[in-house]
Amino acid sequence: MFSPELKNQIAEAVEQILLETNHPELPDREINFLLHVDGAENWSWANIRNNGSRADSVLWELQCNLTV
Repeated sequence: MFSPELKNQIAEAVEQILLETNHPELPDREINFLLHVDGAENWSWANIRNNGSRADSVLWELQCNLTV
């Protein structure tokens, strides 16, 4: 749904917002996250991870874009 460049920009913005919360349970360095965005159509969606993500897999539910 988004270009790789736009995904990187979104990931940077989300991570910055999370870091600025100064929440005690978050690390003070890179924050690992996965953001799922649904598009206007059921086939239109994106998964956005932090740019330095160490995770290798996406939750099965997100891969299949299932609604519970």
